[in-house]
Amino acid sequence: MLSWMAWTVPTALVFVGIFAAIGILIVLEIRRPGGDERKGALRLTTTRGDRLFISLLGTSYIFLAWLGLTDMLLWTPLALSIGWGVFCFWKV
Repeated sequence: MLSWMAWTVPTALVFVGIFAAIGILIVLEIRRPGGDERKGALRLTTTRGDRLFISLLGTSYIFLAWLGLTDMLLWTPLALSIGWGVFCFWKV
């Protein structure tokens, strides 16, 4: 049924993680409306959703650059991406 895409466990975990993050943001928005706006290191006024988008976009660039420049294992870009996500939600 889903043979049009190479569904593997890592691929499914990525999608589950993204949907879980969106679900958490929905719950946070219901509990505390307004998106928790603030100005961060980039001097942009961002909400929680903006910070999630920036962190996901940065993560995809980190992994694509890693895959394009080296053939080493993916643990290093995973650590870099987690650090980037923490930075985005803490300082951006």
